[in-house]
Amino acid sequence: MFLQTVVTGLSIGGIYALMAVGYSLVFSVLSFSNFAHGAVIMLGAYIGLGLVTKLHFGLGLVVSGAMAGAGLIAIVNEKLAYSLLRKRKAPSLYIMISAMGCAVFLENMVYATIGSRFYAFPAFFKQSVLCLFNGTCNIALLDLFAFGISILAILGLHLFLIHTRTGIAIRAGVSDMTMCSLMGVNLDRLISIVFFLAGIFGGAAGVFLGIKYLVYPTMGWVTNKAYIAAVIGGLGSLPGALLGGLILGVLETFVSTYVSSVMRDVFSFGLLIALLVWRPNGLFGRDTGEKV
Repeated sequence: MFLQTVVTGLSIGGIYALMAVGYSLVFSVLSFSNFAHGAVIMLGAYIGLGLVTKLHFGLGLVVSGAMAGAGLIAIVNEKLAYSLLRKRKAPSLYIMISAMGCAVFLENMVYATIGSRFYAFPAFFKQSVLCLFNGTCNIALLDLFAFGISILAILGLHLFLIHTRTGIAIRAGVSDMTMCSLMGVNLDRLISIVFFLAGIFGGAAGVFLGIKYLVYPTMGWVTNKAYIAAVIGGLGSLPGALLGGLILGVLETFVSTYVSSVMRDVFSFGLLIALLVWRPNGLFGRDTGEKV
């Protein structure tokens, strides 16, 4: 039971980490919280659902298609909602308000075009449970797969940021956007890449959420948990997003299993409040004067 709870918690935490990475990437470069990220994740889930129901793609192609589609949606979102405000040097609070408006708009667009029904992904694994220790521990293959993909994706992002010219430019932009521009970096292109990366991680998270639970227009609000994970780890920190997601996922699973599922959110938000009082910048966050 204990091992099963740990694996389930790590799986949920890996999904939270995928979502939290999107928050942290955008925050590290533009210093604002992209609350439209949840809507992008929701659309990624719908894209994956369409690929499997209409085109009968396998899990690999479904995840890849959802990642690509969500990444493109994230770029369009930035160009239409944030780019003009950014070029006018608007305060980050204004951009955050625009992000909230985008989230509401995208949700209502889905309501108007697709509807409010709940949809379920088909079962991708013939044997959905792995039995260990003579059947005393049952671990869902989906949990193992989601956790493995989450870790590999975040590791791949880390290697991309460390070893590629574009990744080095992103890290330079995190340090000083003005100096990065003076050194000849195209900031519009750089920011589009950042949003695309955030979108592809959101698309993968949306598919795994849809498979584990259901697909519906307001499923993006579950990213409140990912935002908590990003704050726990430290907004702007990718290792912090990973660790924060895993901590939150394991904590919620243990609370649901051994205490009560009703108390799960109480513990999650209680952890957030306690950490903000004790360590306002999170576990790995940079010391900054403003967090919006």
